Amino acid sequence: LTMASGYTMKDPICLVENQNNQLTVNPTALEILDKISQPVVVVAIAGLYRTGKSYLMNRLAGKNHGFLLGSTVKSETKGIWMWCVPHPLKPDNTLVLLDTEGLGDVEKGDSQNDSWIFALAVLLSSMFVYNSMGTINHQALEQLHYVTKLTKLIRAKSFPSSGEVGDSAEFISFFPDFVWVVRDFTLKLMFDERTITEDEYLENALKLVTGKTSKIPRSNLPRKYIRKFFPKRKCFVFERPTNNINLLQQMEEVSENQLECSFREQSKHFCNYIFRDAKTKTLREGIIVTGNRMGTLAKAYVDAINSGAVPCLENAEITLAEHENSVAVQKAADHYSDQMAQRVNFPTDTLQELLDLHTACEKEAIAIFMEHSFKDDKGEFQQKLMGIIEKKKENFLLKNEEASLKYCQAQLRQLSEPLMEGISKGTFSVPGGYTLYSEEMIKVERSYELIPRKGVKAMEALLNFNQSQAATKECILQADKALTAKEKAQADERAKREASERQDKLRRQTLNEMKQQMEAQERSFQETMAQMKEKMEREREIQESELQRILKHMEKV
Repeated sequence: LTMASGYTMKDPICLVENQNNQLTVNPTALEILDKISQPVVVVAIAGLYRTGKSYLMNRLAGKNHGFLLGSTVKSETKGIWMWCVPHPLKPDNTLVLLDTEGLGDVEKGDSQNDSWIFALAVLLSSMFVYNSMGTINHQALEQLHYVTKLTKLIRAKSFPSSGEVGDSAEFISFFPDFVWVVRDFTLKLMFDERTITEDEYLENALKLVTGKTSKIPRSNLPRKYIRKFFPKRKCFVFERPTNNINLLQQMEEVSENQLECSFREQSKHFCNYIFRDAKTKTLREGIIVTGNRMGTLAKAYVDAINSGAVPCLENAEITLAEHENSVAVQKAADHYSDQMAQRVNFPTDTLQELLDLHTACEKEAIAIFMEHSFKDDKGEFQQKLMGIIEKKKENFLLKNEEASLKYCQAQLRQLSEPLMEGISKGTFSVPGGYTLYSEEMIKVERSYELIPRKGVKAMEALLNFNQSQAATKECILQADKALTAKEKAQADERAKREASERQDKLRRQTLNEMKQQMEAQERSFQETMAQMKEKMEREREIQESELQRILKHMEKV
């Protein structure tokens, strides 16, 4: 099974290892996630050990083999195992399956890690499947006591403003959708003598128990928290896959036609729902989680747990933002460099031509940064990008000037070859030689003016050429016996005036170019502000929509 990035993942790999009551993130799993730049749909499954969770996950992967099933009462899955496969319905998404260690394994002794594994599965997934056996009764809800600990195990903000209640209300904005799968279900779906759906069965089971005994508040806690944290809920009931005990113990080898027909239909129905309805994993404010972002989050959460802290979404988002924003700056800066290198033909005819290309490429670069960055509230990374682009622009301006000067100097050398040859041969060291020399210089200048796309240094190169000829010109003038002293003085004055006019023209060009650069900087500032305003408006709309959804759900609860 090949990722869009070209990475092949044939088998699951442990993402979070649970050894000696210590959780660690597997570096190899992080390397795999880092190769996945696509958004991810993350489906996690949790439940008591030896309840057939791994079998269901293998079905979602379209395989019989993969996640270890085990055929004894020994729990096989330690920690959280991950399998990244192409999404069967969403080619632009990768399906990430997380199979968690069975809860309540008596061999483990310390159950604290059960709670962390459960919390991590909730934090990382966009659809959370809880798998249980038999029926959804009081005992089944009691076994789901892990959900009641979530407010102590997870925080939305590093400093919640309104205590646990306000903080946990935000869970709705990033918690996954909830699916309860009931295995080996033998009851009829009936309530008050009428047939009910699987979803109605779940909702009836989640209704708060009334009464005044001391046990009722505790008994209602899992119901209360499931209803509070998971607005979207779904239920599936599965009959026993087969009544043959031997087949049950080797489910990996069992062919499709050896399973009960009803079980096959229920499995198909379950898989279709997951494929169709499991959403792309997002954080608060609609931040899309890609494979590489998921790896960063997993590490941030486990690091927090190991440091004795509570995994905090806000802190994880900050860690993610710093990493992602650095990458976004690099992507945007590289795009600017690549596009400028492709589009600029050195030397450009005018400075404005180069500045227009700069503006277009910078606009695209800013858009790339805005697309890939988030939570750059102080604008630090944006400022960094603008600084990098400014330096790159200066380099392009310098390169453009160098190319123009080099080209113009080469053209003037070629055009002035007859002139230089005449000087060497003494062609102009005769009576009337100054007139001949002046005509040759005019010819060189007129030919030079006709050359297209000389660039920004055209005038300066000509001025330098004229200055390099000033001493020779003066010698020829003074040696020309055909001219009177008065004529020589007039010619000298005219030459000085022309040189002064050229200097004035060059100064005006320089001032105009400075004005063009300032205008380009203003356009750049306005463009950045416009894109930033647009992004902030989009984020504000998402926040408003999120807040309304939370309030509506809290009101309903």
